[in-house]
This record gives sequence, C-alpha cells and structure tokens, in this order.
Amino acid sequence: MAVQEARQGGADPAAHGGGCTCGDCPHGAREGHRRAVAAFLVKRDEYAAGQGLPAAVAHSASASRQWVSEELAQAAEAVAERGRAEGAAWLARLWQRTAAVVWAGVVVLLLVQALTAIGAGWTSARTAGLLSAVLVAGALTAASWFHRARGGALAPVIGEDNRLSTSRAVAGAWVLFLAFAVLVLVGRLAAASGPRERDALIDGLELARGAGVVTVLAVVCGIAVLVRRVVGLRVQGQRLQKVRAHRPRAADLLTDDSGRGSFADIQYVVINGVALAFAAVRLARRPDQLPDLPWGLAVVVLVSAGTYLAGKYAEGGRPVILSVVRAREAGALDAPIRTGDDIEIRGTGFVPSGAQGADRLARMVVRVGAVNVHVPLVPVVGGFDNPADDLLTVPVPAEVEPGRVDVQVITAAGVETNRYTIDVTE
Repeated sequence: MAVQEARQGGADPAAHGGGCTCGDCPHGAREGHRRAVAAFLVKRDEYAAGQGLPAAVAHSASASRQWVSEELAQAAEAVAERGRAEGAAWLARLWQRTAAVVWAGVVVLLLVQALTAIGAGWTSARTAGLLSAVLVAGALTAASWFHRARGGALAPVIGEDNRLSTSRAVAGAWVLFLAFAVLVLVGRLAAASGPRERDALIDGLELARGAGVVTVLAVVCGIAVLVRRVVGLRVQGQRLQKVRAHRPRAADLLTDDSGRGSFADIQYVVINGVALAFAAVRLARRPDQLPDLPWGLAVVVLVSAGTYLAGKYAEGGRPVILSVVRAREAGALDAPIRTGDDIEIRGTGFVPSGAQGADRLARMVVRVGAVNVHVPLVPVVGGFDNPADDLLTVPVPAEVEPGRVDVQVITAAGVETNRYTIDVTE
C-alpha cells in the first residue's frame, strides 16, 4: 500500500495531521519516514529494472552502476534521517505509554484481589499488596517523566546501541518484583497489631527464607553488568560489530541485532519469566515472607544465565577476507587483474547484523592500496545484489599503481578486515 501511494504521489506533504511529513510532530515523523521508505523502494526497484537511467550514462555499464549507486546512497541517507527523527519522536511518546501500562497493571491487580476476596474476605495482606503496587507504579511514573526524552521507565533497559537489552530487562524485572515483595512485608508490618505477628513478619525477611530468590537476583544483576562490559570490550577489540538501531523494539528482547530469533535470549527470558511467575504465586500464597524460590528452580535460572552469558561470548566475530579474484563476465577472456577491472572479494562478516539497510550498506569501503573505494550498491527487485555478507564487487581504480597492493574491507560498523595482497598489472 505504501509503495502504491508513493507511485501515485500520495497526499499533500505540507498538510499537518495524519498526513504530515514535516517532522515537527510525532505523527509527522512517523508518516514522513513511511513515505520516504516507500519512495526509496520504488526507486530501487525501478533502477533494478533498468528504468530511470539518464542517456549520458546508459551506454556504460560501469558508469550507470556508479550513477545508480550514488542516487540510491543519497536516497537511503534521506530515509535514515527520517528514521532517526521517527525514532526520537517515538521515544518521546513512550513515557506516556509505559506509565499507562504500569497503572493498568495496578488496576488488574485490584480486580484480581477483589475477585479472589469474594467469600474469603478482604485482608490486610491485600491492602498491603495494593498500596505497594501504587507506590511502585508512582515511582515508575515519576522516573518515566524525568526520563521522558529517553524512553520513560524503559530508559535503564535501553542499551548503547538503542536496542532493548535482554539482560537489563530481566534484572529490572527481578528488582521490581523483590521491591514490591519487600513493600508488601513493610505494609503488613505497619498494620500488625501484636508483637507475635510483627516478629513473624520480621522472620520472613531472614535469608534462610529467601536464599534462592536472593541468589537469583544477585546472578541476574551481575549478568547485566558483566554483559555490558563483555560487549563493550569485544566491540573495542573489533571482535564484535555493533550498529545503532533507529529505535528500540520489544522484539529486541528475543532476537539478535538483525532481527533473527536468538536461542540464548529466548531461553533466558522464558526461564526467568517462569521463575518470576512462580515467585509471584508464592508471594500471593505466603505474603508474610519473601517468596522462597526452590533451589531446583533457582539452579535452572542459574544454568539459563550461564547459557546466556556464553552466547554473548560466542556471538559475532571479526570480518575476514578469504580470497580476491578478478570478476569475469560471461564470454570474457581470462586475464590478470588490471586497473579498471572489477574484483570479487570473498569472505565472511562483511555486513554486520542490523546493517542490512541501504544507508548502512552505502558506508562500506574497500581500501585498495592507498585508495578508498566505496562499495557500489547494485539493486535487484526486493533488495541488493552487492554488497553481500560474503561477497563484494568493486572496481580497481585507475589511481592504483601496478604491482603488489593490499586489499582491506571496512564495514559499516567501522571494523577492518585482514589485509589481502593482490597483483595488479598494467
């Protein structure tokens, strides 16, 4: 539908409201980005079909390829600017949504307590739970307002790459749950009428009662800090490629940077979600003590945390050039590499996860000797034929002197590959 609107011209771009594209309001940023993407897809598919080429470059395959690549790179940068504006506007709106979700949770808790109180009667534990939920919701709402420009209550769990961090989200969930549990005990302690009841509530905070849940809290918080350090060191050491996302998405908790499902992340979220649900039920059944997480379930969470951390150590890798050969067209004669020829660079890891967009692909550079060559974008219907994760095709510029020269790829994440030496003849 978006592509059809772009072909037909769409609505008046100067109109405010739902069709605004100026970027001055959240709806305008979103609509402007949508239309920019649609226009780019139309242009890419037209060039892939050989349409829209000026007569001055149509006679030369290399000239037309270069012209198409430059046009697509400029259009992709315009789309990226729209995407960044849309991401900033989305983050600015997010604090209101997070606050609404938090207070909706309080309402759900009230309804559940009211329904379960039928027949059993309303107790001080229910009152303490409701007041604790109100206090936690109020604190989250205040934090959302102070961090309203950076995602509201989700600001602490948004990583440096502008994606939701799985480790921080899991740790944050456990911190909030245990804060709620302690507030419930505090509320019951304040409402206790006799010394025996107060002593029982204080005993409920003993470490022996909640050793399992405290151990899990320590481990998941440690994992959140350690993963940040591990990722930072691997990026600095060029062993991991990271590109910034336009905005965080809920799917980031279960996927890698390219949007594919990640086993390490999925099992970590699922196991901790199950453990949190068990702990919540235990708290509801025994509101006079910390939820006693059984050691069997606690060990399962620890194994899941270890798997998640191992996955962070194993992911990624430095891009590598395996071979460089002269590109040969059908019917052409075999020959050595000369200036002006196209070369195929074969390897792995040339396109980092999350860098499949045209604006990121256009940033790829191949250093041939002392000359930096931007990798041309070669469109096909539905995507790009060049560059690819395992193959790049670039021309050898005329400025390269004949002889032995080094070839090196610089990816969109700024990571350099190994140097590969080739012979360039006259």
